[in-house]
Amino acid sequence: MVVVQLFYLHLSLITMWIRLYFMLQIHFVLLISRQGKVRLTKWYSPYSQKERSKVIRELSGMILSRGPKLCNFVEWRGFKVVYKRYASLYFCMCINQEDNELEVLEVIHHYVEILDRYFGSVCELDLIFNFHKAYYILDEVLIAGELQESSKKTVARLVATQDSLVDAAKEEANSISNIIAQATK
Repeated sequence: MVVVQLFYLHLSLITMWIRLYFMLQIHFVLLISRQGKVRLTKWYSPYSQKERSKVIRELSGMILSRGPKLCNFVEWRGFKVVYKRYASLYFCMCINQEDNELEVLEVIHHYVEILDRYFGSVCELDLIFNFHKAYYILDEVLIAGELQESSKKTVARLVATQDSLVDAAKEEANSISNIIAQATK
């Protein structure tokens, strides 16, 4: 009996290590406009501010200069950068050399579909004026550079809940400021 339990414990540890070894690790996410302006950045690996600026400058120049018929994978500094252009935005994710590029393209597409569902038809202006919501949605999809939630309905439900909490907090703040204004008259 004890031998069987130890065997299953050992098997579960091996399975956990295999899952951790083959899990997709995203180092950073960049959203860059066709003009080279950065619209969103999310860093899952430690980079200094100087290094971040250098990375953005290098990658935006490299990706924006590529032709539309070329593949969406670029080797860069021992990593792979996977990007996809949607309208006027390039969605870029940096992964390890051995990670699956097609899986990252699916993650990018998944994020864009969720943005589309939330904003209607998402455009660059939506991300400029509602960047906090784009970050919140990204945080619901990816945590620590790993895919957290694959269900679009679940992410939509969580974002709607967050929106209702923000609206309730705004209403409460307005009512408190109204009470203060009436008390000071």
